[in-house]
Amino acid sequence: MKVVLQNLTKIFPSRNKKSGEEVVAVNDFTFEIPDGKLVGLLGPSGCGKSTTLYMISGLQKPTAGKIFFGDEDVTDLSPVNRGIGLVFQNYALYPHMTVKQNILFPLQNLKGEDKMTKEQMLERAHQAAQLVQIDELMDRKPSELSGGQQQRVAIARALVKMPRVLLLDEPLSNLDARLRLQTREEIRRIQKETGITTVFVTHDQEEAMSISDLIVVMKLGVVQQVGKPQDIYDNPTNLFVAKFLGTPPINVFKGKVSAEKLYIGEQAVLDVKGVEDCDVTVAIRPEGFMLDENGPFSCKLSNVEVMGRDVSVVSTHEESLNPIIRSIINADNKIDLTAQEIRYSLKPHKVFLFDAKTENRIYFE
Repeated sequence: MKVVLQNLTKIFPSRNKKSGEEVVAVNDFTFEIPDGKLVGLLGPSGCGKSTTLYMISGLQKPTAGKIFFGDEDVTDLSPVNRGIGLVFQNYALYPHMTVKQNILFPLQNLKGEDKMTKEQMLERAHQAAQLVQIDELMDRKPSELSGGQQQRVAIARALVKMPRVLLLDEPLSNLDARLRLQTREEIRRIQKETGITTVFVTHDQEEAMSISDLIVVMKLGVVQQVGKPQDIYDNPTNLFVAKFLGTPPINVFKGKVSAEKLYIGEQAVLDVKGVEDCDVTVAIRPEGFMLDENGPFSCKLSNVEVMGRDVSVVSTHEESLNPIIRSIINADNKIDLTAQEIRYSLKPHKVFLFDAKTENRIYFE
């Protein structure tokens, strides 16, 4: 089931009656979520991603714009009639019910043509439990389950109705690091097995990049960039997107272009053909540095952190906008830990230029 968002806008009234300034949570969002794909809505707190999800679900009504499931306009349709499955951040399980009763609950409320027999409901609930691998926990109460198991119950409850669209609102934020990794892999497996169109809201770029077919990066209610995770990582459209994606985060410097050469401080670090003379913000991915004793870019060496396969070189530079510069180097390279300075050459495809004022991308040959 494809989902089409057409000029979707959500404006909340001001909490301050005197100022009367409205809050634009989502601003003119147009996007088509392909049938059977998992799309990640990604951005910092307050960017409008959860509001977008709740408008898709019908829990919030858009101020303007349309929402289509396939060719059906569902903008004014109630959540019950949209055929969605919704998983909340806090699981929202009924504490007095067993796992089986929690999963059965949505089916027991079906009416008319959709009403099912007791045997049909039990079979459907068992299938959903098997899918998320909790079929041995059906007689337990939520209080007897771990956080990861509770999350699986919530997903099973959302899936048991065979929804047209599955909506996940930061479903992993209450789990510890190892469980987050395991559960996100499970979510991806379940989505692939069911083929249900899924929207996954998160502020964690690693989560979004690891399981999404497409990601939508948002800031202050406005879509910044849409694309495949690797494409956005490799080609950010503006400085915000470049800084938001990537672990460790991208390194950012003040720079300038003169005679088609990029300068960071007094050092000409890279040829940038086709770029006019101007002040720029330079962003370099941690993997964009190559150790080179004769390289054009020098930094003050602070520390070397061994990570096994790679090492993380920590350094500083007076033009850096980050407190430290972090570069990822293959562990086979030998670094003189007593040196005051470390020199690099740069990988051009890992270096991005942005207008110093607008922060929009400047492309070079």
